[in-house]
Amino acid sequence: MPGVDAAPPMSTPGRPHERRPTPFTGVGCTLALTLTVALAASPVATHAAAQTGASNAAGSWPTPLAALPSLALSPYLGRWHQVALYPNRFQKQCVSDTTAQYALQDDGALQVINRCRNAAGGWDEALGLARPDGRVDAGQLTPAQLKVSFLPTWLRWLPVGWGSYWVIALGPDQRYAVVSEPTREYLWVLSRTPQLLPDDDQQIRGLLTRLGFDLARLQPHRQANP
Repeated sequence: MPGVDAAPPMSTPGRPHERRPTPFTGVGCTLALTLTVALAASPVATHAAAQTGASNAAGSWPTPLAALPSLALSPYLGRWHQVALYPNRFQKQCVSDTTAQYALQDDGALQVINRCRNAAGGWDEALGLARPDGRVDAGQLTPAQLKVSFLPTWLRWLPVGWGSYWVIALGPDQRYAVVSEPTREYLWVLSRTPQLLPDDDQQIRGLLTRLGFDLARLQPHRQANP
């Protein structure tokens, strides 16, 4: 799931982009990490209202993408299932059952373990690190932005190899999370359960349309043996 090449997060539809590290690049299946946000009312509806109108004044390009205003880190820890994504070359080997496991470290960063089943029936696993890309106060990350790397530990001091990971929507009771990055080149839909509820799927699709994402690129991911 969310990891990165050095992660060119999603490139804006129709626009070329430079290849740079993303939060989903790494060995094995790279799944981006997601965090939870405490919002009053529906997080999806609230965020959609904040970004209404996916086009600029000329109507040609989406407006700048924004992460959620805050994330409650502790509630988000644990396992997420990848249920849909924009296909990317970093996860080509992952044919099903992609998950991401998050754990809080003593230094405030998050350990990320991405796991998926490959075509041979075996498991690929990648160990990464996600660090806050904003202010953390009383367990709240403001805004909901992280940097993720799957480089070996001894190389993580380098300024390269870190990809942007933005949580742009969170479902009621943390049922699901939608993760992307500034250019919209990458997109993941994560769920606490192996499948989304039909109503949640429709709500996510409506939000993505309003935010300027291309739903034709969004592909479901099979969860056969969660």
